[in-house]
Amino acid sequence: MLSTKRQPVALAVALSLGVVSMAAAAEEAAAESSAEKVMPSIEVIRVKGDQQLHRFDETGSVILIDRAQIEQVQPLSTEDVLRRVPGINIKGEEETSIVANFGIRGLSASESKSLLLEDGVPVAPGLFIGNDRYFNTRIQRVESVEVLKGSASLRYGPSTIGGVVNYITKTPTDGVQLSARAGSFNLREMTLEAGAKNQAEDAFLGVVATKAKSDGFMDKGYDMSDVMVKAGLAISDKQKVGIKFAYHENEANISYRGLLLQQYLNGERNNPAPDDWYLTDRTAFDLNHEYVFDNNAKLNTLVYWSNTTRDYWRYDANTAASNIAGRWVYTNNIVGNNRSFERLGIESRLSFDQQLFGYAAATEFGLRLMEEKSNDTRIRATRAADRSGTNDRHIIDSANSVAGYAQSRIQLTDAFAVTPGLRVESYEQKRTILTQNGDSAKTSNTELLPGVGATYELTANAQLYGGVYRAFSPASNGVALDGLTDQQLDGERSVNYELGLRGTVGAANYEVSAFYMDFANQVVTGNSDPNLSQSNAGKTEHTGMEFLFGYNLGAGFRLDTNATWVPTSEFKTGVNAGNRLPYAPKVLANVALSYSADAFSVALTAHHRGEQFGDPSNRVDIPANAAGGIWGGLLPAYTVYDLLAQYTAFEGFTVYGSVKNLTDKQYIAGLRQGIYVGPERAFEAGFRYRF
Repeated sequence: MLSTKRQPVALAVALSLGVVSMAAAAEEAAAESSAEKVMPSIEVIRVKGDQQLHRFDETGSVILIDRAQIEQVQPLSTEDVLRRVPGINIKGEEETSIVANFGIRGLSASESKSLLLEDGVPVAPGLFIGNDRYFNTRIQRVESVEVLKGSASLRYGPSTIGGVVNYITKTPTDGVQLSARAGSFNLREMTLEAGAKNQAEDAFLGVVATKAKSDGFMDKGYDMSDVMVKAGLAISDKQKVGIKFAYHENEANISYRGLLLQQYLNGERNNPAPDDWYLTDRTAFDLNHEYVFDNNAKLNTLVYWSNTTRDYWRYDANTAASNIAGRWVYTNNIVGNNRSFERLGIESRLSFDQQLFGYAAATEFGLRLMEEKSNDTRIRATRAADRSGTNDRHIIDSANSVAGYAQSRIQLTDAFAVTPGLRVESYEQKRTILTQNGDSAKTSNTELLPGVGATYELTANAQLYGGVYRAFSPASNGVALDGLTDQQLDGERSVNYELGLRGTVGAANYEVSAFYMDFANQVVTGNSDPNLSQSNAGKTEHTGMEFLFGYNLGAGFRLDTNATWVPTSEFKTGVNAGNRLPYAPKVLANVALSYSADAFSVALTAHHRGEQFGDPSNRVDIPANAAGGIWGGLLPAYTVYDLLAQYTAFEGFTVYGSVKNLTDKQYIAGLRQGIYVGPERAFEAGFRYRF
């Protein structure tokens, strides 16, 4: 059992999704703790998701979402989980979130200002060469999710202005689990998890494999395969190693184009670009090593490599004919924007306890070396040529980076701890254009990122926390070296402040946090005004609050709520001064009423997103024609309800089902070249069976 002092941790975790009772969360944590005693963990560089109690050590807002909560939500994507977390806004493009689009605390959901990790390894194919989110972790391989905001994210980088999201993948235990589900839009999905350990219980091997197909909402179908293999070995009492191999492949019938306005108003829900295809594959390998010294100091080292390819085949549209027809009319010309990304990195962290200035301190030093390279081609072909033609743009982008990090949590009194830290990011970028005689250019930059946070336990059941830190996001190669000229662009810098209170009162738990982000030189690309990519767009400002409240109603019933209020998220300088950032609503909210018994649980959840603008100009009207230029407009607010249930028929066998978008709410999820429509009402049913 958790002590009274630490109960807010489990409660706040449950609150983030609002579908699991505190007791279930505590039992899950206890089961994980027990499993760790016999099974060597291989993710030795990671946010501390395997320690439910670490949340009270963090100086910023932290949300931990465990496997039981994920299973209850029955998500099709990682973003179906993230949209239920306070502070996060989703810009959905299709129901499985093949491409990640989310913003944190008033940052545009069409930009990349937050760091995505999988087991502590960067997910975005290019952190420095291009913050492109061409791969998004598949939810079927995820064990738990961690969201760190405020100074809690200082340990990681770059691109931690909004925070850090870390997907912790499954490590299969002994036995086999088969899960499958089917649903609307001809959804078919099957996942196999299998694991084994040796008799001495100091080595294990496991696999998680998923195959999923769907015709997709609006006929945006996909065919996805995802395989992950893990193995771990305790070399001695002091050393253990682990490896992870992952392969992902997906063929998706999606495009940048959405419905034209009249199509949307007429209720048409067909694929606006039926011949466009988004083809991705990713191969990744991680090697972990942990060494424990005699004084209990730990040295954790992680080596990672990945190769990601994204071929995007899109047909050219005839704008004039499209305007006359009121829908997209395509020519026979096809363009393949085909890119591959390779990354190699090594990161080590040394952590130890010490006496510092006469106070107990927990200190950590980190060092990361990383190389990134991308191969960008543009193939122009015709329908008859079947994706073969002339390469008229061939660009090689690369970046080398070095990062150093130091932090120490100093316990000044039994109740008060302060955590100063410093991160240094130094990188060099290079662009070579092979279709311009191999001409090239370079640029470099170094960022110093200090921060300090603190926690103070007001009572045994209430903690005050806060901090201030500096964060940055690098300008990508295409922006920093536009025209093969060093644009003299600094990294996007922001000074972030946060103050929060979390705790419990009787059967209730709560958390309130206030934040302020002072952006010195934000660069906004966002598919809305490419001219902004040529210079730093200037100062932006973000202020707001997050609220969480949960209450055990008794008799198996529980109420959980959270809300985000961002009154200010605006440009302070430049041509858009006074305007609100795109995809940054003032209000986000989640409410869940759940009931759980011994073998049965059910939850009714509501997700509300306030109105938001689609581009920096804050235009209100959505373009009626296929203008091919800036797509903006005011996206109305909406509320979506989900009904979720599961039943354990007998030990090892659980059936589950859901009705998503229960009221069949019609809403605009986003704008690009047209309107992206939010998924209509969908039914799903499935089972999990452990042998």
